[in-house]
Amino acid sequence: MGLIASLSSRASAMALCLILGGLAFAGPTSAQTLKSIQTPAKPLVLKARGSFFVGGRSVEQKAGEILLGPDDSVTVDQMYVEYMVPTGKTKAPVVMIHGAGLSGKSYDTTPDGRMGWYEYFVRKGHPTYVVDQVGRARSGFNQAAINNRLSGASSAPSTPVAPTGPGAPAPMGPGAFRFGDRVGVWTNFRFGPRFGEAFPGAQFPVEAVSELSKQAIPDLTSQTPSPNPTLKALSDLAIDLDGAVLISHSQSGPFPMDASLIDPRGVAGIVAVEPGACRASYTDEQIAKLAKIPTLVVFGDNLSAQTGLSSLTWQNRLDGCRAYAARIKAAGGQADIVATAERGIRGNSHMLMQDKNNIQIADIILQWMDDRAARSR
Repeated sequence: MGLIASLSSRASAMALCLILGGLAFAGPTSAQTLKSIQTPAKPLVLKARGSFFVGGRSVEQKAGEILLGPDDSVTVDQMYVEYMVPTGKTKAPVVMIHGAGLSGKSYDTTPDGRMGWYEYFVRKGHPTYVVDQVGRARSGFNQAAINNRLSGASSAPSTPVAPTGPGAPAPMGPGAFRFGDRVGVWTNFRFGPRFGEAFPGAQFPVEAVSELSKQAIPDLTSQTPSPNPTLKALSDLAIDLDGAVLISHSQSGPFPMDASLIDPRGVAGIVAVEPGACRASYTDEQIAKLAKIPTLVVFGDNLSAQTGLSSLTWQNRLDGCRAYAARIKAAGGQADIVATAERGIRGNSHMLMQDKNNIQIADIILQWMDDRAARSR
């Protein structure tokens, strides 16, 4: 699963494609090391840091589902949360939710070693909580369905749902999916029009793209119960925080809206970063409820480029979000759309929280939170 080690310009990328035949790329020769991480000069001072779980339920499983010991009980559907709380007077808490095939790592140190949004939002005075979706990363997954299928058993512990990630095949059946490097990531995430060729002025640090590949986690969304337990967990977490801004990305784009429809009391604001969808299926009654929560939607550049996974482009998704925002506004709510290219900010990819100008994008969100979400608290 080799990826390009260094791409300094479009011309050098194309030359390298010719040298290497356009397919077989060099391995990650410039892999991230501890020494390559850029440590800020100003110390990060915290009141608290830690982790915990939200939700979860105890279920009985057969020995063949556990594969170690006799029939027993296990806990499933829990959501892992990691947090940092800064010292001094704090602003609105923030909950960050990752996208398909990824984990909360998306918001931490960038692939090329810069500060991620997790730390930056804390430095800006926001207690910040980063989650791993139910069934992903440190939240774990329910292994029973896999073990049942491997053993030929017909029963399954949950009702599978189709994945909602950008361009993800659907329905996919019982397996785990992930994004391949050359299409699922490079073209679908809009690093460039084809693997090894970056868009002019591309903001994603393509020289470190192999580090992004290491962040990939097989996505078992097809085995997640319906409704997705992550939604209730997000709603409960926001209530526990006595009001929080939910920041979602890609697959999790509509999660804050869906969590708010479960219980809106804790949701002080919604920020959807390049959502895989702004659902058109909400009823007028649901829109009326969502209109009470200020919402920001953020998209990057090169949106009309073909993803390589489906005919749906990111421009199509932005258009769907504009239609959603129009419904929110018609219901008396506040819904703002930021398309960075329309502000003269060029080259942003699908991974805005990891792009080279990720702090600039974060500041746009932080300013909106000060202007909109804080006012609603």
